[in-house]
Amino acid sequence: MYQHTILGKVYRFDNLRVLLAKASPFRTGDALAGLSADTYEERVAAQITLADVPLKTFLNEVVIPYEEDEVTRLIIDNHDTNAFNTISCLTIGELRDWLLKDETDTLILKGVADAITPEIAAAVSKIMRNQDLIVVAKKCEVVTRFRNTIGLKGHFSTRLQPNHPTDDPRGIAASLIEGLLYGSGDAVIGINPATDSQAAVLKILTLIDTLRQQFEIPTQSCVLSHITTTIDLINQNAPVDLCFQSIAGTEKANMGFGINLNILEEAYSATLNLNRGSTGRNVMYFETGQGSALSANAHHEVDQQTCEVRAYAIAKKFKPLLVNSVVGFIGPEYLYDGKQITRAALEDHFCGKLLGLPMGVDICYTNHAEADQDDMDNLLTLLGVAGCNFIMGIPGSDDIMLNYQSTSFHDALYVRKVLGLKPAPEFEQWLLKQGIFDDKGNRSATAAAGLLKEMGSLWIR
Repeated sequence: MYQHTILGKVYRFDNLRVLLAKASPFRTGDALAGLSADTYEERVAAQITLADVPLKTFLNEVVIPYEEDEVTRLIIDNHDTNAFNTISCLTIGELRDWLLKDETDTLILKGVADAITPEIAAAVSKIMRNQDLIVVAKKCEVVTRFRNTIGLKGHFSTRLQPNHPTDDPRGIAASLIEGLLYGSGDAVIGINPATDSQAAVLKILTLIDTLRQQFEIPTQSCVLSHITTTIDLINQNAPVDLCFQSIAGTEKANMGFGINLNILEEAYSATLNLNRGSTGRNVMYFETGQGSALSANAHHEVDQQTCEVRAYAIAKKFKPLLVNSVVGFIGPEYLYDGKQITRAALEDHFCGKLLGLPMGVDICYTNHAEADQDDMDNLLTLLGVAGCNFIMGIPGSDDIMLNYQSTSFHDALYVRKVLGLKPAPEFEQWLLKQGIFDDKGNRSATAAAGLLKEMGSLWIR
């Protein structure tokens, strides 16, 4: 039992799970699930109470029983007790203060990444302001490699997402080429297939790989099919660079995705064995999103943000190249408006980076959410300041296959320009070599037009 008194009124919280939920900044998903604080005052009482909880408590009181959930077992069994000694004497409030100290630098944060459990990361984020989340995330540097180097300070990458509602190769190629000519695609050329058939996925994989080799583009590809489809294609020696899967923070929710840790391990080993990377061996791409466990009724009465951060323990196990919080995609039933989406994105990015993950964010919303592109511009700028590893690049910011709004090729140019950020180093050199960008980071329309003609003659027929 946890409790706190405000103006003579005693607020009681039965256990850590309830306390975490009540301390969460308001969002519609938790409210609809009956988990959030009933009043603003109760939320403040929960946050004050949570700030006084010792970090050691989180190792002894789990939010989902160890015996019932393989994600809990993964978290507890992989906790680094030696690294934990650095912070073991702190409370959640004291951890916040320690994280914000100037002396707590990038190297120190890297040293405690394995000591901080997802629940600890979620807890400390709940008592932090937006600027706190930004300044600590900015200090974290998580670098990954496959054919290029992603996550270096001063760099900002994009996933080129040329989706098409019928998987038409010409439509995909048109969007793909346009994105490249605007400097997008250094994180990955990643396509959501309209169908999960092996034949359709293989056709897209082959298209991207042929273009990549033809123009010697230092990037990687991924078709976001179900992981079992990807495993089957790997067994056929298909040109798979990265293996994708959506993940959630509970075993039950992952069962709804048709996966478990054993399947992820099989896919990870199979993709590694292809040996397709040239600069590194980070071969996994994971996507997450607040509300996924709740939407599957697989949340065990745990608030949606804590569930989200628990998913990061799964991602971390498989040393991914990219982890992407698709923050506004699930809809206003979980994150109602631009304010809630912004807060959730900053939380996800902070928690992922704190745990040592290469976090990106799909800065997005569905068409029935109370949000617009101005909200996304604001969030894009905040994430750029916070050191986000990558965002999405979609033609016109409008995904015509998934029917949601995200960020465009031009948005990536904007944030790189105003914050002085560059693409991944190897990709930047390719852009310079092709004449797409000059050495000041300006785009050359003339060079782009010439390359468009050359690429288009090969692929758009």
